[in-house]
Amino acid sequence: MKYQYVILGAGRQGVALAYDLARNGEAAKVTLADSDGAAVTRAIDRLRALLASQRCELVGSVMDVSDASAVTRALRGASGAISAVPYRFNVELTDAAILAGVHFCDLGGNTTVVRKQLSRHARALSAGVSVVPDCGLAPGLGNILAAHGVASMSDPQHAHVRCGGLPQRRVGPLGYKLVFNFQGLVNEYSGAGEFLRDGRKVEIPALTELEEIEFPSPVGKCEAAVTSGGTSTCPDSFAGRLQSYDYKTVRYAGHFALIRAMFELGCFEEHIALRSGGEISPKPLMQRLFEERLAYPDVRDLVVLRAKVIGTDRGRPRTVSFDLFDRHDEATGFTAMERTTAFPTALVAHMQARGVIAPGAQPLEKCVPTAHYMEELPRHDIRVTCTEE
Repeated sequence: MKYQYVILGAGRQGVALAYDLARNGEAAKVTLADSDGAAVTRAIDRLRALLASQRCELVGSVMDVSDASAVTRALRGASGAISAVPYRFNVELTDAAILAGVHFCDLGGNTTVVRKQLSRHARALSAGVSVVPDCGLAPGLGNILAAHGVASMSDPQHAHVRCGGLPQRRVGPLGYKLVFNFQGLVNEYSGAGEFLRDGRKVEIPALTELEEIEFPSPVGKCEAAVTSGGTSTCPDSFAGRLQSYDYKTVRYAGHFALIRAMFELGCFEEHIALRSGGEISPKPLMQRLFEERLAYPDVRDLVVLRAKVIGTDRGRPRTVSFDLFDRHDEATGFTAMERTTAFPTALVAHMQARGVIAPGAQPLEKCVPTAHYMEELPRHDIRVTCTEE
């Protein structure tokens, strides 16, 4: 054990990151920082109970991540830093990490933010540190699987990624359990997905192009629709090489029709002017309702992920499919969404600390050696099956 990591954010993902780094990241010390002192205390207590047999120092720190100078001071001397806070902070945190001379990665989720981070490439290169945004599940693991499939073919043509975090059984009015941050969910359901179509980059509106998709039991038949952010920078990275690259989010059948209706009614708008002259703010109310009415603490979650790459290899047609199925872990209490988001990110942070990833601010699919990543992924308790046609 020789590396020291700083995790910014002591929420669900932050705790899962700390756990995996302590177990699998050769960590001598893991610091968990958050502005909420009570959350830090709860997180450290839980981690110490889970990691009683691990020889890793666990430290809690109360810190406001919007205070750039405080973040820079906290990061100095660390082997790597990981952001588990909302993506709106990630550009400033990237700058702080570069100034501190520390490798940085994050869970991501917003491609506009990612592009701002990647604009720091020259500065990161000069500082000798790597910056890798969008390292979680989707974007993140899904993009790596697609990139690995693309790299395995002499003439790849199409890449399709489908991913969903679901309750283990249909529940409630939306057939859905809130498995991550409400603001992140609404961000995915808004805007447009950036795809490659006929070799050209296009934008497809979110919540459109509904398709049926089926997974092995116990999941069965589902639906998938366009959402934003899932492709991250892959359409840019694979332009000129692939004819198509797309991403859709998976839900139980009927979910997206209800969500589209809610958007059309204005349920997720910050402010709505009334004919009477007044104003209402639907979004805060919806957030409260989603967080309270869609929590279902007694219903466990699962994650499905499928990345399919189609093309030819040495003149022969070839299709490679990567599938992941993960459940809530009763032994540790980590949800499937926490596991499949945090553990792949922890793997990237560990690779950064070891110098496996070259300095600079680069897209995940370009800078991470996919074969190395795939070899090590099972050690982080994330198991992917591969089938070929």
